[in-house]
Amino acid sequence: MAKFKPQTVIIRENALDYPLGEKLHSLFSSEDSEVHVISTHGRFPFDYDVPFKKKFHRAKKTIIVSVRSLSKFQSCKPSAHYQLPLISGCPANCQYCYLHTRTGESPYIKIYVNIEEILKRAKKYIEKRQPEVTIFEGSATSDPLPLEKWSGLLAKTIEYFATEKLGRFRFVTKFTDVEQLLNINHKDHTEFRFSLNSKYALKKFEPDTPGLKERLTAASKVKQADYKTGFLIAPIFIYDDWENEYIQVIKEIKNTLATEGEGISFELITHRFTESAKKIIKKAYPRT
Repeated sequence: MAKFKPQTVIIRENALDYPLGEKLHSLFSSEDSEVHVISTHGRFPFDYDVPFKKKFHRAKKTIIVSVRSLSKFQSCKPSAHYQLPLISGCPANCQYCYLHTRTGESPYIKIYVNIEEILKRAKKYIEKRQPEVTIFEGSATSDPLPLEKWSGLLAKTIEYFATEKLGRFRFVTKFTDVEQLLNINHKDHTEFRFSLNSKYALKKFEPDTPGLKERLTAASKVKQADYKTGFLIAPIFIYDDWENEYIQVIKEIKNTLATEGEGISFELITHRFTESAKKIIKKAYPRT
């Protein structure tokens, strides 16, 4: 699988007031990406008079560097107490993705540079719920891992929650670039989860993502780094021989993580398509 590389990077002017904004401007300017700095509330420098499908897939290859509003954090039941807004959008093209309801026709990938302010906001939620433990979900609006080599947001967040007695962090990914997170002193306060599916579902509906063996190899590395490790088998599809293929997924997990299986969590998830998501999916992936 080819590594994700943005075609276009758009940087909001106020993002340059933050160290991460300056860093991303420098990084992307040195790579083979088209970089634009625009005003804080300016329109994106695109031709909008293009067919839907072209516009949709162009957005999937576009990163927006911006400042996140510090409005109320959304709840995140049943996964966690609150969403933690680090990134929104995802470079993958999973045809069933629940984010289609949220991102609609413009699935841009947004990196939020005001991480210190976001974590300070999280601290207020932790203090409000004490002495209870408060859990934050980092993947409610994205898969943050394929952006980590540029953003460093997961590493910073994991390090922050290691210092919080009553704060916990969790996120889920389909990607495998885990090496830069393995040596962090996380103090067992972060749960690292992987989304898996059957051979048929991966091939049919999850292009541009690593295969099952690659994900399990990454999960084994994460478990050996003493992270809490979990798996989502999601969404479960029903088709000819589906039961046997999902049993094979469980066997692959057992074979790969046989020596470090203690404490692994599982979620088995079905999926309900919203009407708005169906419309987007049929237009973006007409052969689905």
